[in-house]
Amino acid sequence: QVHVAESGGGLVQAGGSLRLSCTASGRFFSSYVMGWFRQAPGKEREFVATISPTGGSTYYADSVKGRFFISRDNAKNTVSLQMNSLKVEDTAVYYCASSAAGIPVNQMTRTPQYNYWGQGTQVTVSS
Repeated sequence: QVHVAESGGGLVQAGGSLRLSCTASGRFFSSYVMGWFRQAPGKEREFVATISPTGGSTYYADSVKGRFFISRDNAKNTVSLQMNSLKVEDTAVYYCASSAAGIPVNQMTRTPQYNYWGQGTQVTVSS
């Protein structure tokens, strides 16, 4: 069992920045693909970003490319999502998830591919 927990959400004005953090329990963290997803009210959960176990490869949804940056610190079992130039349409609950799948990160964009999920953290971007 892997426990995943997000933090860092909040309210920010459009154009601002937020940094989300996620911790995952377990001594195999460095072997997990980690991903961020988000879900806006009335919409399905959608892929945001993912990072390979070593941190050497990342992949982003087109909607956030160039504005969001995912990183990880395997020594601290954490993964972060730096969100810049936020837009009102980025408002959503953001979820962190882990996967033991050995699949290239550019193919890790679907929710069933991830085994463990956090409870989510709310990000609200005001105009």
